[in-house]
Amino acid sequence: MIVQLRIFVPEELSAVVLRACKDQVGTAETAFFPGASVAPQGDVIEVQAARESVEELLEKLHVLKVEEVGSIIIAMPELVLSRRAEKAESSAPGDGADALIWDEVSHQTGEDSRLTWSYLAFLVLATQLAAIGIVTDSTIAIVGAMAVGPEFGPLAALAVALARRQWALGRRAAVALAVGFPVAMLLAALTAWLSVPLGLFPTDALDTGSAVEFIYHPGPYSLIVAVLAGAAGMLSVISRRSAALIGVFISVTTVPAAGFVAVALVLGEYQKAAASGFQLLLNLVGIVVAAVAVLLFYRVVSKRLPEATARQLRWQLRRTRG
Repeated sequence: MIVQLRIFVPEELSAVVLRACKDQVGTAETAFFPGASVAPQGDVIEVQAARESVEELLEKLHVLKVEEVGSIIIAMPELVLSRRAEKAESSAPGDGADALIWDEVSHQTGEDSRLTWSYLAFLVLATQLAAIGIVTDSTIAIVGAMAVGPEFGPLAALAVALARRQWALGRRAAVALAVGFPVAMLLAALTAWLSVPLGLFPTDALDTGSAVEFIYHPGPYSLIVAVLAGAAGMLSVISRRSAALIGVFISVTTVPAAGFVAVALVLGEYQKAAASGFQLLLNLVGIVVAAVAVLLFYRVVSKRLPEATARQLRWQLRRTRG
């Protein structure tokens, strides 16, 4: 798997950055365009490298503070036909599917963790679907609610924030969860409250729904499933396998638990509401803990930039700046 980097740098930094790119193990091709950048004024360097070597190259560029004086654009070409690219992939240690690019994961989870109108809309719609599935004893509606729910984005972002100590990202994710779920549950409760006098469902709906009993019966397997789903979800984010996320969405009882709490409170089933609330909390915590564990494991096993190399790059940076 080849990754393409386009780097904009001031002219005085070009030589150091170009050398770092050319010396990086796993680099297939490097192109240099002097004076191609107008704003900021400087040069453009394009690099094609094996995915498993990109993280180390990015660490070098961060040491050189390229993102402060210029910019780095990362793209994933769909198809690269090159014998040099094949040799670069074989020379780079590890496998591209297992390679973790921290900046990519932080960016992706950061985008999915914002409290936006679309995020709220999806969470509200998912909770409404869950509530309908609960009062009609419809497993299909509940599974549909699981698939629609957008809550894994903020949970993954919270895990990244804890693993990398990016507290701004963590606060944003926490706000999305702390605001999104109460709003969705409140609207679901309002819908249920309006539906009762209209006779849309009986007041004993929670007593006859055998298909939804798992929602308010949290147990050891609730936590186990949440942990497994959290690990699988973070692995799918790291490896860019979005199809696996669908399985994660329909494995955990987050949105259904939120919908059950709303309906149970309206019907006066406070004990079941409390149990379902605990189910929700158990799933949220299990997902985040497992995702953090996966990220910490990758941090331990990943090859880090040698301190000697970092010191040499800092010396070259100071020398370049005079």
